[in-house]
Amino acid sequence: MAATDVAMGTDGAQNSTGSATEDPRESLRVLPRFAQYPLTVFTGKPLAGQEPLRWSPTYHLASAVAAMAIGAFISASGWGLGGWWLLLLLPGWAITLHGMRNLRMMVYHQCSHRNMYRRRKLDTLIGRATSSLLIIQNFERYSREHVSDHHAAHHMTLRDPTVQAFLVSLDMHPGMSRRQMWRRLLGKLVSPRFHFAFAVSRVRSFWSQSARSEKVTAILLYGTAAVAAGWTGVWAGLLVVWLVPLVPLFQVSNTLRLCVKHTFPAAGTEVRRGREYFASLTNAIFIGEAAPPASLPTGRRLLAWCRWGVRMLFIHAPSRYLVLTGDTVVHDYHHRYPSSRQWFNYIFARQQDDDSGHPGWPEYRAVWGLVPAISFVFDSLACADREEYDVNRLRSVSKRELFAAFDD
Repeated sequence: MAATDVAMGTDGAQNSTGSATEDPRESLRVLPRFAQYPLTVFTGKPLAGQEPLRWSPTYHLASAVAAMAIGAFISASGWGLGGWWLLLLLPGWAITLHGMRNLRMMVYHQCSHRNMYRRRKLDTLIGRATSSLLIIQNFERYSREHVSDHHAAHHMTLRDPTVQAFLVSLDMHPGMSRRQMWRRLLGKLVSPRFHFAFAVSRVRSFWSQSARSEKVTAILLYGTAAVAAGWTGVWAGLLVVWLVPLVPLFQVSNTLRLCVKHTFPAAGTEVRRGREYFASLTNAIFIGEAAPPASLPTGRRLLAWCRWGVRMLFIHAPSRYLVLTGDTVVHDYHHRYPSSRQWFNYIFARQQDDDSGHPGWPEYRAVWGLVPAISFVFDSLACADREEYDVNRLRSVSKRELFAAFDD
């Protein structure tokens, strides 16, 4: 029987060695059948034997664009109506941000691997359009640095943009405690200075070395919007409807996502090559928690289900919808198979590989919950080699400008 990922309580991870009965996802079989596919998408993990959904690259592209359009419409409606209708800004921002992050984390990412439609010109066109719309690192440079410095032999070394973001953007270093890192992270998320620097870095990393078509597209998009806003006097509406999710909310999501992408190798790790090593640097992050046990007395079981519902709605749902969007929950599958033709069926592709015995690779590892996943990464950084991850060595090993370290 294939191995199954299991829960770690609140702050850990474990190899997928448990039985199906220990799996939080399997415990949710007690819920109605119609809820099972939504729960699979929500948690990032299918039930054993569940048939794959029929997704496609076009589905992910279209759904991301549709989410941005629908979210912007809802926000604009709330802004235009005023009064209590302003509360529509909250779901509007959430839906817009979800579309932006899916466009960035799935579509743009797969285009950088020339794996979206596996047609170089089309993937490049989509990638450039995405960078122009979201004002993120220009497509050619991101594609080049992502493949050479984040995948390959430099993965989780000083040359890796993920490592640079931790050391420079978040100012986190080996030897810091988990509590210190959490305080620093939360401080950054609410810091106007951090967000301003982040926004400036996005503009610079987009503009520096970008293709002429990217620059022209961005100027046309935002120039037209600015002229229209000035002509109609809706500057405030443009800022509220589009720029709030594009800048501060996007950057909060980006930063939280950065903190769960990869773990750091422990100090003293001698073997820095091979599938065992590279697999150890990435794990899945499943969202949700196990159903309350049926053995509880009726009253306690009812309270447990209420607590479960509140946590799923107010803790896990925002984590999945706004931070760990799309295939980021199973990023470990991507690092094993970066050019997989089944990337768009990411949830089921990973499970099928696990069920088949993950040939040639070690067992998959997973953490349940965004907060435990961040703590797990922080613990790995705390135990990493101080000399290896000395920020003062960056200039000697990487020519990448430090402002670009904000990109995810």
